[in-house]
Amino acid sequence: MGVERLFKDEATEEKGERARMASFIGAIAIADLVKTTLGPKGMDKILQSTGRGRSVTVTNDGATILKSLHIDNPAAKVLVDISKVQDDEVGDGTTSVVVLAGELLREAEKLVATKIHPMTIIAGTVCKGCEVLSGSNGITIVSESRIPWMSVEGYRMAAECARNALLQRVMDNKEDAEIQGRLNEDCNDYFEFQDTLPGQGTFCQIGRRCCYEAKGQHKLGVHSDYQEAWRIFEGLFLDEGFILDKKIGIGQPKRIENAKILVANTAMDTDKVKIYGARVRADSMSRVAEIETAEKEKMREKVQKIIAHGINCFVNRQLIYNFPEELFADAGILAIEHADFDGIERLALVTGGEIASTFDNPESVKLGHCKLIEEIMIGEDKLIHFSGVAMGQACTIVLRGASNHVLDEAERSLHDALCVLSQTVNDSRVLLGGGWPEMVMAQAVDELARKTPGKKSLAIEAFSRALIAIPTIIADNAGLDSADLVAQLRAEHHKETSNAGIDVISGSVGDMAELGISEAFKVKQAVLLSATEAAEMILRVDEIITCAPRRREGM
Repeated sequence: MGVERLFKDEATEEKGERARMASFIGAIAIADLVKTTLGPKGMDKILQSTGRGRSVTVTNDGATILKSLHIDNPAAKVLVDISKVQDDEVGDGTTSVVVLAGELLREAEKLVATKIHPMTIIAGTVCKGCEVLSGSNGITIVSESRIPWMSVEGYRMAAECARNALLQRVMDNKEDAEIQGRLNEDCNDYFEFQDTLPGQGTFCQIGRRCCYEAKGQHKLGVHSDYQEAWRIFEGLFLDEGFILDKKIGIGQPKRIENAKILVANTAMDTDKVKIYGARVRADSMSRVAEIETAEKEKMREKVQKIIAHGINCFVNRQLIYNFPEELFADAGILAIEHADFDGIERLALVTGGEIASTFDNPESVKLGHCKLIEEIMIGEDKLIHFSGVAMGQACTIVLRGASNHVLDEAERSLHDALCVLSQTVNDSRVLLGGGWPEMVMAQAVDELARKTPGKKSLAIEAFSRALIAIPTIIADNAGLDSADLVAQLRAEHHKETSNAGIDVISGSVGDMAELGISEAFKVKQAVLLSATEAAEMILRVDEIITCAPRRREGM
C-alpha cells in the first residue's frame, strides 16, 4: 500500500522547474533591491521598522539593508547570509557580493532556459587521467599540465581563472620604502588641516591615520554628538587616545597624571538593603538600621581592598552607589561607574590592564596605565579622556552632524573604511578600483571560454558577462552612459597592462593608477569566491519543502 500523504497539513512542496524558478526569482529580486546602492554615487534606502516608535534608517550600506529585511524566499536568505558573512570577515563588499551572485544567477537562468543542465553550468566530471588539485575555498582546479578542457567545470573554473588573473595583476607595496615613507608622511601631514579642533580632517585622512595609529586593529570608540552642529561633519576629528562617554562624579578629581587604573566588573551597590530579591524580618527599625550598617561595613571592606591596589582611578562595569563613591572621593580616587562592557574591554586593552572581579590578591591583578586622565567637553557633553595610553594603539573618532540619521550613516561608512584599511595593513596586496578588477577578470575568463569546447564554454562566457555587470551598474548609478563607458573599457583593456576604469567624477574612462583609486585584494577575492559559491548552491536546488507551522498547544 502506497503512502497516501507524506507531509503534514499546510506543508508545501515545489519540485523541478518550479523550485528552480522560485530560487532564481527570489535571489535576483534581492540583488536588484541593493544594486542601486553600489558604487560611490549609489542611492540610499529608507528603512522603517514595524516596532514601537517606527524608527527610520537612511542608508546605502548593503549589510544594514539586508539585515533589516524579513524574507520568506529561501534563496534570497542565502544571499542575505553571504552578505552578513562578508561583513563579519572583511567588513566591506557586502553589496558587491550580493549583486555579483544575483548576476551569476541571472545569467544561469538564461542558460537553463535554453535546456542546459545546471550541473553543466556549475560543475562537471573530471575525465580519467586528469590531475586534480585542491584550490582555495574548496574550489577544484585542473592542473594545466594536462588540459582535457571537455571535463573541467564551468562557474568553478571561471572563478579560479578570474582569481588567478587578479593574482597576476595584484600590487604589493609593502617592501617599497619610497611609497611607505610617502604614506607615513601623508598621515602626519593631515594634522595641518585644522580648524577649531585638533586632528580635524576628512574621512580618508582620519581613517588612514587612525589605522596606522592602531596598527590595523579597528577596535575604536565612536562618540556621536549632534546637538550643536549646524554643518554636516563640521566637528569630525580624530583624537590620539581613548574617550569614554562618562562624566566624573561630584567631589572627585577632574585631572589625574600618571594614572594607575583598575578596570573591574563587580557589584558596588550593597550599601543598601535590597528590597527586591531579599526578605528580612525585623521587629523594630533599630534592627533594620543594624542590617544597613552591616551592609555598609561589607562595602567599606571591599573598597579598602580596592584602594590597597595602589590605584588612583577605578573604572567599573556596574553601578557604584553613593557610599562607595564617597569612600573613593575621600581617598582621592577617580571612580567611573556603569561603563559599557565594550568600552571597558577596549580601555583595558589599550591601557595594558585586565578586567578584575575579585580583589583579595592585589599582586595577581594587572593594572592599566596612562599619562593623563581629564574631563573634556565636546559640544555640550562632558567626556573622560585617557591620553598617553600604555599600548599606544588607541584612537577615538568623534563625529558631529546635523541629525542622528546622518551620524549613523557616517559611522557605518567609517566602519567599512576602517575595516578595509585594517585588512590592507594586515594583507598589503591591493588592486586598482573603478571596475578595473572586473574587466581584468572578464578578459581572462573570455580567453578561457575561447579555449573551452562544448556547452561549458557557454557557462564560462556567462560568468564573464556577470563580472562586466558590476562596472555597468556603477556607471548607471552615477547617471552615466554605461553602454558607451563599458565599450570603451573593453577596448582599453585589450591594450597591454591597461589601468582603465570608470571615473564617476568626470563621467569618463580614466587611469585608476593616476587617480589613486584602489581597493583591497582580500575584499575583492572574498566577493568573487563567496558569490560563486552562493550561486552554485542555489543552482543545485531542485526541490523546496516548506514545513507546516508549529501549532500552539490546545489549538
